[in-house]
Amino acid sequence: MTQSISILGSTGSIGRQTLEVAEEMHLRVAAITARTGGARFEEQIRAFHPELAVLTDETAAADLRVRVADQNTKVLGGAEALLEAAALPAADTLVTAVVGTAGLRPTIAGIRAGKRIALANKETLVCAGRIVMAEAAAHRAEIVPVDSEHSAVFQCLQGIADRSEIRRILLTCSGGPFFGMPKSQIAGKKASDAIKHPNWSMGAKISVDSATLMNKGLEIIEAMRLYDLPLEKVRPVIHRQSVVHSLVELCDGAVLAQLGTPDMRLPIRYAFTWPKRGESRAEPLDLFTCGAISFSEPDRTAFPCLALAEQAAEQGGRACCVLNAANEIAVAAYLEDRIGFYDIPALVERALGAFPGAGDGTLDEILALDGSVREAVRGYLAEDKR
Repeated sequence: MTQSISILGSTGSIGRQTLEVAEEMHLRVAAITARTGGARFEEQIRAFHPELAVLTDETAAADLRVRVADQNTKVLGGAEALLEAAALPAADTLVTAVVGTAGLRPTIAGIRAGKRIALANKETLVCAGRIVMAEAAAHRAEIVPVDSEHSAVFQCLQGIADRSEIRRILLTCSGGPFFGMPKSQIAGKKASDAIKHPNWSMGAKISVDSATLMNKGLEIIEAMRLYDLPLEKVRPVIHRQSVVHSLVELCDGAVLAQLGTPDMRLPIRYAFTWPKRGESRAEPLDLFTCGAISFSEPDRTAFPCLALAEQAAEQGGRACCVLNAANEIAVAAYLEDRIGFYDIPALVERALGAFPGAGDGTLDEILALDGSVREAVRGYLAEDKR
């Protein structure tokens, strides 16, 4: 069971909820990190008194160092300092709640330092899943997923030692705010519409990914890496109510499911208490009032990002890295109202066509590919602007 934690991305939605759980469970917060910090990050330092605080923006770190000089917290700046936070001896568990490939190298650093990895950064497994899982096996590191869907699968698989018994994993998906709308209506939707998730409170980027269904596509790849399964054994299913968080169908026809309220603090807590469970203040699911539940097939025509993710998953290797990098740049442009909703899959598809997807590559090659794809997609955006 977890006693002390380091959090990569403490000011984001998952990071803030992790701190709530840590406070409730009386866990020591050894390190926190963010990009530029701000008032919220300073408040976290003063509330939790971490041994180490890291801002990847070195100018912001220098300013913060002055502002918290009255605290016994060491303040470091720069991306390399994330590795120190990830491997900090004072923490037994590393929560990876940063967005994007920024979490890749720190996650591996945490694995090599023997930490339990409470994994909330799906891009780590999407871009370099085989490398990460091989490192975890070599260092006997525990990877406990925090994503609600993967936590649900993880919980369902407790006691099932033989993965050959899995017929398929069913990853549930709310369908996002544009579910059931025709393409003609979705095409005009702005980022301000896309971030209004029907059930979950999340950051802007993941909210847009949920609206395009790219989030579910990334989760398919993540599940394939976590459980060493082919694409045909991981299937998305629309479940609007977000009560069933995922299901596992076994070879004898039995289907196991994990149900609960849409509250990220539940999978966060389980990542800390596993293999046991602890009391929680969270409101339990009330089956008598939660209403009817339903399931349906995703619409890959209205939401082509899902089909593109499945295409990349089928190719494997570098294609998944290309998919993720292109999507991050496209979503950032959409959030700034520079492009339309369907420009996101168009940019991703263009990048997938421009960069070969065969082979996994080394960690350095993957990071170099990630940078090249981002640069290329920025170039596409500049061309379109002209």
